[in-house]
Amino acid sequence: MNDDMNSDPARLTRRESLAKLGGLAATAFGATAWGLDSAADSDSASGPAGVTSGLVRCVLTPEQTAGPYFLEGDKVRRDIRAGRPGVPLTLRAFVLDVSTCKPIKGAAVDIWHCDALGVYSGVAAQNTVGKRFLRGIQRTNANGLAIFKTIYPGWYPGRTVHIHVRVYLGGSVIHTGQLYFPEKVTDAVYKRSPYRRRPNRETRNATDFVYRNGGRRSLLSLRRSGAGYVGEITMGVSR
Repeated sequence: MNDDMNSDPARLTRRESLAKLGGLAATAFGATAWGLDSAADSDSASGPAGVTSGLVRCVLTPEQTAGPYFLEGDKVRRDIRAGRPGVPLTLRAFVLDVSTCKPIKGAAVDIWHCDALGVYSGVAAQNTVGKRFLRGIQRTNANGLAIFKTIYPGWYPGRTVHIHVRVYLGGSVIHTGQLYFPEKVTDAVYKRSPYRRRPNRETRNATDFVYRNGGRRSLLSLRRSGAGYVGEITMGVSR
């Protein structure tokens, strides 16, 4: 796959991508997540299973910044790795209607994050202009689920480990947030290659200035899968 978006005549702009995805019209702007009544890394505390079990309740949660590395023009694709090395991560993101706890079909989920060495694509200061790795858009299915194949993110100074996410309905942004990782899992992953080339990460969840504003509600539920992990999150949105 050619990841130089400037040389790809078939690439979609973000507006075109969202138009292609379709989605439902939003009648109100708002963002929510799901508060957990049990540990955030429990397999039963995510997605529709969490609602059924009673471990998940609909609550409003603060929006979080999109950060400085948001770019227009992400591709509609499930596999966003584009050859970047790292521990495999399958991200399963559920989008539910906060007022009914029912899944939303056709929501566009847009994610982006740094690579194993803390580098973002499309950033002049990191010599990645024109590249589009670890960025992509997927549409939710009838169960409100969007799936991405990616890698476990690395770290960079001043931030804990995270994935950026935006959710759109009908082309309108209804949620902007960040997804976080349990510290014990991150510690284990960072002993592996290529992460171990950058030891002594300086910022953890508890000391991250963004995480402190609602990040606990956006912790991924992680489980091992072969050499990698599957991460799940359920995002309630107001539409």
